[in-house]
Amino acid sequence: MEYAFLLFAFVCGLTVKLIGIPPLVGYLVAGFLLNFSGYTLTGDLTKIANLGITIMLFTIGLKLNVRDLSKREVWAGSISHTLIWVGIVTCGVYGIAAVASQYIEGLTWQSATLIAFALSFSSTVCVIKVLEESGESKTRHGRLAIGILVMQDVFAVIFLVAATGKLPSVWALGLLALIPAMPLINRVINKSGHGELLPLTGFILALGGYHLFELVNIKGDLGALIFGIMLAQHEKASELAKSLLSFKDLFLIGFFLTIGLTALPDFNMIIIALVFCLFIPIKAALFFGLFTSLRLRGRTSYLSSLVLSNFSEFGLIVGALAVSLGLLAESWLVVIALSLSVSFVITSVLYRTSHSQYHKYKDTIKRYEKNRRLKEDIYPTLHKAEFLVLGMGRVGQGAFNALSKLADVSVWGMDADRVKVKQLASEGLNVICGDGEDVDLWDNLEIKNVHLILLALPSIQDAINITRQLRNAGYTGKVAAIARYEDEVNYLLEQGVDKVFNFFTEAGLGFAEESLAYANTQQE
Repeated sequence: MEYAFLLFAFVCGLTVKLIGIPPLVGYLVAGFLLNFSGYTLTGDLTKIANLGITIMLFTIGLKLNVRDLSKREVWAGSISHTLIWVGIVTCGVYGIAAVASQYIEGLTWQSATLIAFALSFSSTVCVIKVLEESGESKTRHGRLAIGILVMQDVFAVIFLVAATGKLPSVWALGLLALIPAMPLINRVINKSGHGELLPLTGFILALGGYHLFELVNIKGDLGALIFGIMLAQHEKASELAKSLLSFKDLFLIGFFLTIGLTALPDFNMIIIALVFCLFIPIKAALFFGLFTSLRLRGRTSYLSSLVLSNFSEFGLIVGALAVSLGLLAESWLVVIALSLSVSFVITSVLYRTSHSQYHKYKDTIKRYEKNRRLKEDIYPTLHKAEFLVLGMGRVGQGAFNALSKLADVSVWGMDADRVKVKQLASEGLNVICGDGEDVDLWDNLEIKNVHLILLALPSIQDAINITRQLRNAGYTGKVAAIARYEDEVNYLLEQGVDKVFNFFTEAGLGFAEESLAYANTQQE
C-alpha cells in the first residue's frame, strides 16, 4: 500500500513540476486526493514521515553554526514574533468565533490562545526544502530563517514539557557524556570513508540521537538536531549532509502525504482554514517589521519574512496534544492541517519569484531600512578584480587556483557561506562574502573592471538569476557557468550566459590534457 501511495505522490509531483510548481505541492495534493478516495493513514507511512523529519533535522544541525543563534536578530526576532503573534491572532480567532458562532462552537480564550500558538511556528520542512531547492540555505537570509526555526523548535519543546508535565529524567544529565565521546564519534565518521558507509553512519547517528533523547524523556527530534549541531564542525559534515540528501527527500514525501491523509475536512473546516490563511500576510509583515527594526537590510528582511510566512508541522503536534488533553476539539486539528497545507503551497509558489519581486519593489522595501547597519550587512569591496569566481566549492576553488596561476591577473572569489569565506581568507585567498542573487550587492560592488565572472554553482536556476541581476546592475563583461547535463547547457545559453561548460565533459577533457602533459614530460 505504501508503494502505491509513493507512486501516486510521484505522479502528482511530476505533474505539478511540469507546470512550474514545486513537487512538494503535488505531494500535498496527492495526500488529500488519497484521503478523498477513501484511503487512510497507515502506521508504516507515519514511520516513513517521522524518519524523514529526523534525518532532515540532523542535516540542519550539520549545517548550523551555533553562534548564529546568539545573534540578536535571531533570538529577539523569534521571541518577539511569537509573543506579538499569539496576542494578535488570539484576539482575531476569538473575534471570528464570536461573529460566526453558528459555525464555531465552544471556543474559549484558552482554546483561541492554543490555536494562535500552534499557528505561530513556521514549517521547518517547507522552509528548508524551499531554501535548499533555491540553493540559499547558507545565505544571510537563509541562515536567519533557519535560526528562527531552531528557536521555534525550542519553544515547541518547552511547551510540550510544560503541557504534559513530562520532565526530563535524572538520566538526562548523562547526555553530557556525549562531549568527551566526540573524538570517538569523529573517528568513526573518518573511518566510514566516502561510499555507502557514510550515509549509513548518518542514519545511525541521527536515529541514535533521536532514541537516546527519547530514553531520557526529551523529544527525540531535538536529539537528532543536537547530534547534527555537535558534528557541524567536522571536516566531513558537508559531505555527510549531501550523502543523506536523497534519502531525506524520499522520506519527506511520506510526511507531505500524511498531512493530506490526517483527516478529510468538511465545508465549514475549509472556510475556517482559508480564513486562517488570511493571517499569513500579517505573519510576514510582523517578521519584516521586527527584522528591519533590528537593523537588518530590507532585502534580508523581505526574503526571510517571505520564506517564514507559513504554518508548521509543529502546529499539528501542539494541536494533537491539546486535543488529547481535552483543550481543543478534534475538528481544530483538521483545520490546522488544512491551513498548514495551503500555507505550504503559498510559500512554495511565491518564493520561486522572490528575487524578481524584490527587484520590482526594492525602492519601497528599502525605505524601512535603518541607516545604521549590522556588521554582517556592510557591503564588501573588491580591489582591482579582473576575474571573479562565484561559489567557492571544489569546482570554484579549482577555477580560482587555475586563474591565480596566470601572470598579472587579479582573481577574487565570492561565496555566501561566511564560515567558508573566513577560512579561505585565513589561507591568504582574495575572497568576499556575498549572495550573488542580491542586486543591491552588485549595485554597491565595484565590478566595472571585472572582465569575466565564473558561476561555479550547482543550481542552474541560481546561475540564471545571478546573470539577470548582473545585467540589471549594468555589468557588461562576460559570464561563464557550469552545467551537469547537456540540456542545461543550451538552457543557460538561452538565458544570457555567455559560455557554459559541461561539468563532466570538461572534467574528462582536463583529466586527459593533464595526463597527456605528464606522459610527455616523462618521455622527455
